[in-house]
Amino acid sequence: MMTQVKTPVSPRPFIKWAGGKTQLISQYADYFPNQYLNYYEPFVGGGAIFFHLQPARALLIDVNLELVNVYRCVRDRVEDLIECLEQHHERHSPEHYYQVRSQLAVSDDWFEEGANVGRAARLIYLNKTCFNGLYRENSKGHFNVPLGSYKKPAIYDPEVLRADAIALQFAEIEPGSFEQILDYARSPEDFVYFDPPYYPLSPTSSFTAYNRYSFNQDKQIRLRDILAELSDRGVKVMLSNSDCEFVRDLYKDFKIHTIYATRNINCNAEKRGKITEVLVTTY
Repeated sequence: MMTQVKTPVSPRPFIKWAGGKTQLISQYADYFPNQYLNYYEPFVGGGAIFFHLQPARALLIDVNLELVNVYRCVRDRVEDLIECLEQHHERHSPEHYYQVRSQLAVSDDWFEEGANVGRAARLIYLNKTCFNGLYRENSKGHFNVPLGSYKKPAIYDPEVLRADAIALQFAEIEPGSFEQILDYARSPEDFVYFDPPYYPLSPTSSFTAYNRYSFNQDKQIRLRDILAELSDRGVKVMLSNSDCEFVRDLYKDFKIHTIYATRNINCNAEKRGKITEVLVTTY
């Protein structure tokens, strides 16, 4: 009888994230630079591009402290995190979901305490059981998405988490604004990937804030200016955004590529489906 050999698990996103790039990597593949030494991602989100590229040296940045904490826990305390997630798995119910959701309001000092496994497990649990895997906070920083209608939600995969922990071992993970990238990326040896909140295609499709920090038109323009400055330094930069006149005009001085994506987050099921996005490169 032949023994089945278990295939090693490849790193991949361990959370759902609005605008995640897992399904688009095959289209992005031809546009990644062939050579670079340092990888930077200032809007890390679900990390699909990072886990695909598995760079030897990386800096991951996000303004969301909860998300930064999750990545640090996966990197530094993955077995403790898996144990905590198993407890959520065993207790999962509508009552447990709303009890967990009501816990751990944002304060100013919790993040300084170091890698907080309880908070990390909370975010992953809520992310995998909430409606559409949507991350949304109110103005006070409280997670406010209702429970999703999953019968048996896949809350976590221990082997994926362990593979991700290995991929993250040589990555720095820091909280902060996308503007901080100017302090780090300085030469042609650097590759920066920007995946900002997309510019809304219409007033009713606006999804510029997955937390209490909105990403308005002025920040879109500021991001373009930073991309231009990085380009002047010789840094290789790639950016994704929605396909609309505003974005195409904003990046008209750079290479713009058309990408075909699927919109999954929309309250109207009839409006989900294939759309185009843009991929901007400076090289």
